[in-house]
Amino acid sequence: MKRDDILTAYNFRHACKSFDATKEIDTKDFHLIMETARLSPSSFGFEPWKFLVVESPALKEALKPVVWGGQGQIPTASRIVICLARKMPHMKYDSEYIQNFMTDIQKLPEEIVTMKGHFYKKFQENDFKILESERTLFDWSCKQCYIALGNMMTTAAMIGIDSCPMEGFDKEGVEGILAKKAGVDLTSFGVAYMVAFGYRENAPMEKTRQMKERVIEVI
Repeated sequence: MKRDDILTAYNFRHACKSFDATKEIDTKDFHLIMETARLSPSSFGFEPWKFLVVESPALKEALKPVVWGGQGQIPTASRIVICLARKMPHMKYDSEYIQNFMTDIQKLPEEIVTMKGHFYKKFQENDFKILESERTLFDWSCKQCYIALGNMMTTAAMIGIDSCPMEGFDKEGVEGILAKKAGVDLTSFGVAYMVAFGYRENAPMEKTRQMKERVIEVI
């Protein structure tokens, strides 16, 4: 892929507020988008995410009243993805999730598990102080989840698929619906963001960004 192709994709991508409801994303293309989410990097490689692909029309209807920033996207998008971020019971240094992740997923030898666990504990307690509250740790998990969001949207743009990231929703309302209708465990997960994928219905406005001299500084 050439440099110009990359910039073309970034200029193509915009927050699409409504999609052409008659156009569906090819299954292989959507699997590619989700695979780039799965392969995304995260702090310590602990993958503090879970992705819910919303296909149920009934669930979309239930969500729409509490997603004020998705009134045009939810009814028209080909795919809706909700990213859940893992909370304290999963992401604290001494949790079963973390210990099992190092041994079963990362397949680290025992001495490396001990060493990495020590660094992770220090990182959480002292370096970034993310154990000060449940919300502090949840927000840190969300930071990792946004890496996957960027990768999904960029991948989509590179294959001509539009997207719209969404934070315009009642978080408690969305989580309540997911707990009731999808069995989401709210002690372990919270909603980080939603993102819609599909094909644009209308041409976007011209992209506006600050000049590079205002946002990039060499020191």
